[in-house]
Amino acid sequence: MVELALSEEDEELAWQLVRVLHYRATREVFESAKVLCQSQNTKEKVLGINILGQLGIPDRAFIDESLPILFTLLEREQDEKVLSSVGVALGHIGDVKAVKPLANMKKHPSEEVRFGVAFGLLGHTEDLAIDVLIELSNDEDEEVRNWATFGLGSLIDVDNNRIREALFNRLSENNSEIRGEAFVGLAIRGDKRIIELLLQELSLEEVGVLAIEAAKEIKDPRLHPVLIGLKDWWDVDKDLLDEAIQNCSNR
Repeated sequence: MVELALSEEDEELAWQLVRVLHYRATREVFESAKVLCQSQNTKEKVLGINILGQLGIPDRAFIDESLPILFTLLEREQDEKVLSSVGVALGHIGDVKAVKPLANMKKHPSEEVRFGVAFGLLGHTEDLAIDVLIELSNDEDEEVRNWATFGLGSLIDVDNNRIREALFNRLSENNSEIRGEAFVGLAIRGDKRIIELLLQELSLEEVGVLAIEAAKEIKDPRLHPVLIGLKDWWDVDKDLLDEAIQNCSNR
């Protein structure tokens, strides 16, 4: 199966094979991934990392043996694709021991690596992890900003002024998904500063799911009229819209 994943040219088909290995999660699969991580070939190394990152899902396997392998790669590797893959793998594993080594990579010149850092820190509530995500939420790369904003806004319950300000700063983004993630994060935290900006967002010709999600979370009657107006044409998720309308009604 590992050999098939290596030789498969179609990326999606190759990932389907990797997913089979994730669920199989035998000692043989782990040892094969370990050997791949020691390869001098980037493709082989990345495949090994990808296998270790989700080995045993949903019940994880060989985590204590996988982490030292991934940490060693993070320390020694120079290849951007390998480093990014390690970050993503550590994000899937979610062990707190990954926070510091990932934080050390936050200023890496490659946006691909910084994306791996952002992904790797998702869900962590340690101060260092939050500090790095706040910094990456203002990264020059759009995808890095997007994932860091998502991590700050929706994946942790921590609420403080620094997080709120980092999210509020993303409301000026041209990218509607990043704005949406910021709106949701602030709405979850009950930050009423978003109301006027959210009214504008909900009045655009194109309204995203995240804006409706934010309205549902903030539960402010001032949003009710514009939400009612969306019923005439917004059909992406009618149940979500109905819930937002209900939450923002005066009843």
